[in-house]
Amino acid sequence: MQQLRIEIEDDVLEAYKAYARQRGMSLDELIRSVLARGISPARTDWLEECFRLMDEAGAGSGGRRWRRGDLYQAIA
Repeated sequence: MQQLRIEIEDDVLEAYKAYARQRGMSLDELIRSVLARGISPARTDWLEECFRLMDEAGAGSGGRRWRRGDLYQAIA
């Protein structure tokens, strides 16, 4: 593994340190994670993952059906 030296504003560095601490990570782990995500190929299976999570949640409408007017009311 290679080392990298960067310069960063003090307030930004402190914010990243706090963010890493809140997640139980070291600053190095957080930066490696952020950098790796930046070059990862875009996920194309996000919709399948979304449906899987909805199925696992076990929520349901209880048989209620939506009407067009109900939807307009919900977003108004």
